[in-house]
Amino acid sequence: MNWLESLFATPSALQTIIILSLICSVGLAFGKLRVAGISLGVAFVFFIGIVAGHYGITVDHSMLSYAETFGLVLFVYALGLHVGPGFFNSLFHEGFSLNLWGLAVVAAGTMMALAFCWFLPVQLSDMMGVLCGATTNTPALGAAQQTLRLFGLNADGAALGCAVTYPLGVVGVILAMLIMRKFFVRASDLEEHHSTEHNTYIARFVVVNPAIDGRTLARINEMSHRHFIVSRIWRGNDVIVPRSTTELKLNDSVMVVTTEQEAPALEILFGKKAEEDWNNKEIDWNAIDSKVESRVIVITRPKLNGKMLGHLQLRSAYGVNVSRVIRGDMSILATNNLRLQYGDRLTIVGEAKALDNVEPFLGNAARSLDEPNLGAIYLGLVLGLLLGAVPLSIPGISIPVSMGIAGGPIVVGILVGAFGPRFHLVTYTTQSANLMLRKLGLSMYLACLGLESGGQFFDTIMRPEGLLWVGLGFVLTVVPVLVVGLIALHSKKYDYGTICGILCGSMANPMALTYANDTIKGDAASISYATVYPLCMFMRVIVAQIVLLLFL
Repeated sequence: MNWLESLFATPSALQTIIILSLICSVGLAFGKLRVAGISLGVAFVFFIGIVAGHYGITVDHSMLSYAETFGLVLFVYALGLHVGPGFFNSLFHEGFSLNLWGLAVVAAGTMMALAFCWFLPVQLSDMMGVLCGATTNTPALGAAQQTLRLFGLNADGAALGCAVTYPLGVVGVILAMLIMRKFFVRASDLEEHHSTEHNTYIARFVVVNPAIDGRTLARINEMSHRHFIVSRIWRGNDVIVPRSTTELKLNDSVMVVTTEQEAPALEILFGKKAEEDWNNKEIDWNAIDSKVESRVIVITRPKLNGKMLGHLQLRSAYGVNVSRVIRGDMSILATNNLRLQYGDRLTIVGEAKALDNVEPFLGNAARSLDEPNLGAIYLGLVLGLLLGAVPLSIPGISIPVSMGIAGGPIVVGILVGAFGPRFHLVTYTTQSANLMLRKLGLSMYLACLGLESGGQFFDTIMRPEGLLWVGLGFVLTVVPVLVVGLIALHSKKYDYGTICGILCGSMANPMALTYANDTIKGDAASISYATVYPLCMFMRVIVAQIVLLLFL
C-alpha cells in the first residue's frame, strides 16, 4: 500500500489534483444539505478546505497557487461572458446609481475600520488585513502589503488578519442577505423582475387613423420615430407579409412587435388597440392563420456573426419578417440596427416556402451550438490577465495599482461578450456550458483558498487578538452590507435580486453571488454584480493604500 500512501502524501501534480478534487466533491455534497431551509452551496467547499488544511493536508505550493489563480480567472471570465450582452444596457441606464450604492458599502466599511483602530488596541496594518479578509478582497491585501513593505514594516500581521477573517467574510454577506430576505423582503420582491425597456411586447392594432391611410410602413416609421415591427397584416380575408413598401389601409388589422413603453404611443398612431393578450407564451402562432407561419431559426453561420440585421435584407431577398430576437433570456426587438450574434434565435414570419429558403442562409444548425469556441475563451483569458497586470499610476500614490487577476478577466469577459460579435469573434456558449465553467473555476478557487488558510486558522483564532480580529471582521462584513442593503431596499428602486448583486459585487464575494443565483430567479443579481464589481474592487485596492499612506 506504499503506492497509495505516496499518492496522497508526496507533493506532485497528481497529488494536488486528487486532494483538490476530494475537497471539492465533499464540499459540494455537504453544500446541498439544508438546515432550516438554508444551504451554503459551493461556499461549503471553502470550509472543507480549511478543515483539510487544519489536519495537516498539504500540496505543492506552486501547484496550489496555479490552481487557485486558474480557478478564479476562469470563474470571473465566464461570468463576464455571461453578463456581457446585457451589461452596457444596465450600465448606461442604471449603472451610475448601482455603483453609488456599491461605493457606499466600500465607504461604510472603511470608516468603520478606521474607527475601530481609534478606539480599540488594533494596529492599522493589522486592521487593513482584517478589512481585506472581511471584504474577501485579496488584491487589496496585496496592495496593502506592498505599501507596508515600502515603509519597512512587517506585513505578516495583515496577511494573518486576512486569513482568519476571510471565512466569516464569505458567510457574512450570505447571512446579511438571509436576514434581509427573512425579515424585510416581501414575497412579491422575490419574483423575477425583468427590465422591459428591450423586452418585446406584442399587440394587435386596427388602422383607423386617416393620417396613415395609404402611407408605406417605411414612411410611417419615419414620421413616428417609434420602434416597432409589423409582422402580419390582415386585410379582409387576406393575410399579407408586410414589407417596407407595403401601404396601410383603413380598417387593416396589424400585428405589431414593440416594447411595452412604446405601446401607448402606437395606439395613438394606428388608432385602436385590440383587447386580446398576445404575450402569452402558450400561443400557437401557426394556428392563427394557414397562409403565414412563424418559425424560430438559429443563427449558426459564422459569417453572420456581428452583422446588422438590416444589412441582411431578409424582407426584400426572401419575403420574410424578423419580429423578435431571443438572446439568452432576453427578447429583443428586431430593429435594422440590431447587431446579430452567433446563437441568436430569430422569430421569423412568412410563407412556408420563404421560411424554407431563408433557413439555410441563417444556418439553423442547432447542434453546432453545443461546441463552444474554446479558442475565444483562451484568448480572453490571456487578454484579461494582461489587462489585470497593467500598472496604473494615480496622482498622490507612489505605488502603481492594478486590476489584478480578478478585475482584468471580468472586464475583458464583459467586453468580449458585448462587443466580440462586432469583430466577428464567436463567443457563444450555452447557458449550461457557461454555468459549468463558473462552478468549476469557483470550486477550485475555494478549495485552494481553504487549504491555504486552514493550517494556521484555528491556532490564530484561539489567541485573544485572533478572536478580536474575527469579531471585528464579522462586524465589518455584516453591518455595511446590511445597512446599505436595507436602505436600498427601502428606496424601492431595485428588486431584491439586484440589491443582492450590488452587495456581493461591492464585497468582491463570488461565493455569495453563487448563493444569490441559486436562490433568486433570473440574472438580476449577476448583472448588477458585474456592473459594480470592477469599480468597487479597484476602489478597495486604492483605499487600502491611501489609508496606510495617510495614517501610518
